[in-house]
Amino acid sequence: MQEQVILVSLGARSDEPRAREFMRTLTRGLAGVHARGYAAVEEDETYIYLRGPAAVLTEVRARLAEHFPALRVRVLNRTLELAGASAGQDAPWHYIVETDVRPEAEADLNAWYDHEHLPGLAAVPGTVRAVRYECRDQPPRYLACYDLHTRETFGSPPWLAVRASDWSSRVRPSFINTRRTMFRRIL
Repeated sequence: MQEQVILVSLGARSDEPRAREFMRTLTRGLAGVHARGYAAVEEDETYIYLRGPAAVLTEVRARLAEHFPALRVRVLNRTLELAGASAGQDAPWHYIVETDVRPEAEADLNAWYDHEHLPGLAAVPGTVRAVRYECRDQPPRYLACYDLHTRETFGSPPWLAVRASDWSSRVRPSFINTRRTMFRRIL
């Protein structure tokens, strides 16, 4: 059974009761769907990640299109997942970087993320998990997600040291259509 991940953008900040009701409506009668919901800290946005069997999530996508056609829905392909230095701890914070990249820098970006950046940030104390996704159906194409035990992990000296590498300085200017968002878990 093939697993799939979809990301639903609600376009507004939600709270736990509303997110739970949305999920109950969306997944009624369907088995095997796991959801995580996050409300942005400084923006009006809520992201809900749905994980489950591809056939079930195809039905979820059909329901979204029928009942919530204005919502942005993206199919994500997980390309790398790493346990963090604080694996096993609670992770109420979720930091995500969404970006496209100039075509001539794509190979460098993927090598940087896979061999330096994602492993480096996963190794920072307070990082519970680091995941990369690729989205081919809607931009931005690349998503890097970090589940954090504390919000202070983001911006800590070890976090900033990873971001300050020579390779990071070379790759980052090739980012386009970039969005960086800190979320707090609600579901």
